[in-house]
Amino acid sequence: MLKTILIIVVSVTLFGVLFFLYVKKSLKRRIDYLYENSKKD
Repeated sequence: MLKTILIIVVSVTLFGVLFFLYVKKSLKRRIDYLYENSKKD
């Protein structure tokens, strides 16, 4: 029983970290894009 809980926790943590990194990267790209556009005006 404990083993299953550990596996679930570990997989959720890994997924969370990957998701966080992905979101951070896409947000950074969007911010850079907005920044470049606002600089042109």
